[in-house]
Amino acid sequence: MAYYLSMIELTMATVLTLGTIQEQNPKLDWWREARFGMFIHWGLYAIPAGTWEDETRHAEWIRTTAQIPLETYDQFVHEFNPVNFDADAWCAMANDAGMGYVVITSKHHDGFCLFESEHTEFDIMSTPFQRDIMQELAEAAPRHDVKMCWYHSIMDWHHPDYLPRRGWEKDRSADGADMQRYRTYLHSQVTELLTNYGPIGVMWFDGEWESTWRGAYGKELYELCTTLQPNVIVNNRLGARGGMSGLTGMDGYAGGYGGDYMTPEQEIPDAVDKGIDWETCMTMNDRWGYNIHDKNFKSTTDLLRKLSDITSKSGNFLLNVGPKPDGTFPDESIQRLAEIGDWMDVHGESIHGTIGSPFQELPWGRATQKFHHDNHINASTIYLHVFDWPEDGTLVVPGLAGDILHAKILGGDEVPFTMGIGEVSISVPHETPNEHVSVIALEVKGKPVVYEKPKVSTLANEFVSTLEVTLSVESEELDIRYWFNNNRNLCTYIDPIVLDETTTIHAQTFDGRKSVSPIVSTTFRKVTPWTSTDIRDVKEGVTLNTYEGVWDELPNFSTLTPTSVSRVAELIEAPEQEHVARVFEGYVRVDENAMYEFALSSDDGSRLLIDENVVVDNDGLHGTQEKRGSAPLAKGLHRFRLEWFNKEGGASLQLKMGLLGAELRPIPPTSLVTPK
Repeated sequence: MAYYLSMIELTMATVLTLGTIQEQNPKLDWWREARFGMFIHWGLYAIPAGTWEDETRHAEWIRTTAQIPLETYDQFVHEFNPVNFDADAWCAMANDAGMGYVVITSKHHDGFCLFESEHTEFDIMSTPFQRDIMQELAEAAPRHDVKMCWYHSIMDWHHPDYLPRRGWEKDRSADGADMQRYRTYLHSQVTELLTNYGPIGVMWFDGEWESTWRGAYGKELYELCTTLQPNVIVNNRLGARGGMSGLTGMDGYAGGYGGDYMTPEQEIPDAVDKGIDWETCMTMNDRWGYNIHDKNFKSTTDLLRKLSDITSKSGNFLLNVGPKPDGTFPDESIQRLAEIGDWMDVHGESIHGTIGSPFQELPWGRATQKFHHDNHINASTIYLHVFDWPEDGTLVVPGLAGDILHAKILGGDEVPFTMGIGEVSISVPHETPNEHVSVIALEVKGKPVVYEKPKVSTLANEFVSTLEVTLSVESEELDIRYWFNNNRNLCTYIDPIVLDETTTIHAQTFDGRKSVSPIVSTTFRKVTPWTSTDIRDVKEGVTLNTYEGVWDELPNFSTLTPTSVSRVAELIEAPEQEHVARVFEGYVRVDENAMYEFALSSDDGSRLLIDENVVVDNDGLHGTQEKRGSAPLAKGLHRFRLEWFNKEGGASLQLKMGLLGAELRPIPPTSLVTPK
């Protein structure tokens, strides 16, 4: 039997959520207006162009993926001479493509700095080029109406004080390395970047997932940035963000060390809770840095549909370019930027300054919207991004009601429409107006009215004592009516519903007296807490079994013999060690009958069992990733087992718990015991 926290443990493939929505942060207004930015990965790694010896699979990670010794990699400094670099040309291409900001790697994981730094000689001034690239871009950006932003890696494979060393660096000793000294270096360079180059739009951090980096360090870094430039936006990669999905995975997200917005990588979530600021970063081809062999470029149509999809969920799209070693963009990137720019010249108003779709889903594409005040009339524009143009000449917009004023194809003429019962039919040309994405603008009096089913929100579908359930619908003009079980005694929803027994809630949306949505039915079950164990004589601490081996997933520990057995007072974070597994066993004490929530973060896989039931399964090869689960526990002691393994690279393990809906904290040593 497994118990999972439905609204928090959902993956990026379903819903991007933090449980509580952050308040709108006004310093992000320009960023929300832009919706589209350029990412640039450039550095010494452009010189080998993805090739090392007989392999052509590399890019910006080449020093690690090809296992290049430091002294060999350092020789690229003497070859880096991008004589064709033109900051104005780069910023002009971003602006022409409809992008509002540029984020460039001031320093990637290899430690090389594209700016002049007083704190290292491993920078642009040691190359034959000897020009501060960041300075030239910072000066060019305002001339082309784009915001200059910095990517800066927390991880540093070059600095002698950064830990851990790569697992393959057998000859590079870590003796004398000092992470505190490295953090001073990191802060000094961030200070340079936010002091010497004028106003900066975003500090985009990365490389925070290794076990030597702590959440407290991220908080300090966030505070440093906002002290130096109060209006700078800081992304969420300051602590354990939960893997590439970009979930922060940390307490105190809004305005704290979780950063100002979330950063899913190479993926677009299916849905995003209203009010969350987020940005998908994505490559044009397969790699971030330049690889001369990587010709797998996404089509312009695909990129524009991704832009529409992301914007329809109130997100930003950060699209990457990997410049060549001579300082120019690949021809394929230039072509796509130009074609995107042609589309944005006509359709940019459907992207810039818009918010997400008023519809839960559309069968033929996506939608964005914006609100405005014209001639003393409050109005809205709904932009219909049509991917599948109707061959019969009629585009049906399901669920749309309200007062539609007129419809127009962007770049074309007005088109006639008819209002049906909860839908709008638009007469359109048989031939699509645009080969990539055609857009129809609907002018609406007031805010759009969309007939949609109610959304049911709660922390879990099972509870021990009481459970709060909320119902919501996007259109303020609509009511939600609900009833319990088989008793169709309709109530109008006003405040959250508190349940104290197993109940099925049925809900439906109404426009006046008319029902306008399907019925949504959800059952919430009151459960009996798992029985506690009666052990009277216990001592603090749990048993730790350590195993050595190479695995891609958690092994069957019953077939293995531990290399060591010890006793620990608490669940200490995993050491930086490869080819190892650990199993903690004992009992956990809880103070009341309740539903408890557990947050398990690890690199690589882990699993939590309570009373022999899997509560959180975070197995597999991955970076630092958090998953959550819940279990109904009776007051007293419950059998506890935490499994973890690490194959290669960074290693981390952290477990927090608390009452469902309350703040989660590490389990105190006094609550972890074993029989005497």
